[in-house]
Amino acid sequence: MKKISLFIIASICNIAVGQQVPAAKQAKTIAIINATIHIGNGQIIENGTLVFSAGKIIEVGTSKPSKSDLIDVIDAANQHLYPGFIAPNSTLGLVEIDAVKASDDESEIGAFNPHIRSIIAYNPESKIIETARQNGILMAQITPRGSRIAGTSSVVQLDAWNWQESIVKENDGIHIEFPQTFRKSGWWAEPGANEVNKDYIKQIDDLNTFFADARAYNLEKSNQVNLVYQAMNGLFTNTEILYIHANNQKQIIDAVGFANKNNIKKMVIVGGYEAYKVANVLVDNKIAVLLKNPHNLPENAEQDVNLPYKNAKLLFDKGVLFALENSGDKERMNTRNLPFLAGTCAAYGIDKEEALKLITLNSAKILGIDAQCGSLEVGKDATLFLSKGDALDMRTNKVVGAFIQGRKISLKSHQTELEKNYKEKYGQN
Repeated sequence: MKKISLFIIASICNIAVGQQVPAAKQAKTIAIINATIHIGNGQIIENGTLVFSAGKIIEVGTSKPSKSDLIDVIDAANQHLYPGFIAPNSTLGLVEIDAVKASDDESEIGAFNPHIRSIIAYNPESKIIETARQNGILMAQITPRGSRIAGTSSVVQLDAWNWQESIVKENDGIHIEFPQTFRKSGWWAEPGANEVNKDYIKQIDDLNTFFADARAYNLEKSNQVNLVYQAMNGLFTNTEILYIHANNQKQIIDAVGFANKNNIKKMVIVGGYEAYKVANVLVDNKIAVLLKNPHNLPENAEQDVNLPYKNAKLLFDKGVLFALENSGDKERMNTRNLPFLAGTCAAYGIDKEEALKLITLNSAKILGIDAQCGSLEVGKDATLFLSKGDALDMRTNKVVGAFIQGRKISLKSHQTELEKNYKEKYGQN
């Protein structure tokens, strides 16, 4: 008997458990009636009606559509209608199995990689994407990791055959890991003391030098092609956003100074754990924040144990434009918990509809896609979902229908299939 190669076996398995076929384009006008509509901008419409056609929202209000063979009607009585949730700073589709190197495309070697485009490595057939859609996450910013300048992110919708079809906004910005002021010694089981980063100033100087060289290259229009420097041009022409990943107070202040020194007009802080301490600087410079996952312990022993939960309210009260991101340990599998991060923010002082904006309209504004999505308003994409309960509450959220750009998508996943199989095995309905 001939041996079957592991490659062939893996290929067969991949075919057997592949992603559901992406949904077909919307063919008929759809009207959702009698729903509690959460617009995403802070407003609610009770017993509301939303109509969409050819992938776009054409009506939002309380009037019922006239009966017509051209309209499919969904009666959503006792259900909640939401705009699709957006997951910024995500590695969805870049890593499938952490322990399998061949499935890990989130980072590249080298220190300065603005030319690395994460969208090229994005796999829309990732099994993890299916689990995120079940909780209403229908869009994500696919973001690289690992280097001082990690690369360029793109925004995608989560139902497509390939990365080209996924794109909502290609190459939206470049991501920098700002130098750490302190370095942690030890490891997670035996953490040591924090040590001052003696190379902090030099590392910032290296960034300044790189930006200066890239600007000079793009101004001079050299005949010698330099793909690395070319990739930076969007920052200098204000067509792309500079995302600076920074958490402590000094980092954030220095990051703002760095952006101003290099005449960067569009900048966002990612992480921003201590952003509330310098909120006035962020407001004055019109800098938004993608706030670190609140489901974490405090970073310093002397801090309030509930500070991560309260962080959003502190920023909200000081007028900072911010949204939530979910990077960190097991971030891809935990992407599905994004709405519950917003729910935690609501539990710690933010109005529920304002908390909803942290994963819808605010995210869209920060990513520069709010003209297209982020709220349920006329003219925007019909990217939305229905839940039988409060989508920010893990106890009651149950997504029963979802649409991306008007296409009704599947909510099946390997997890729902396992649930079905074991219910049948043990005779449960």
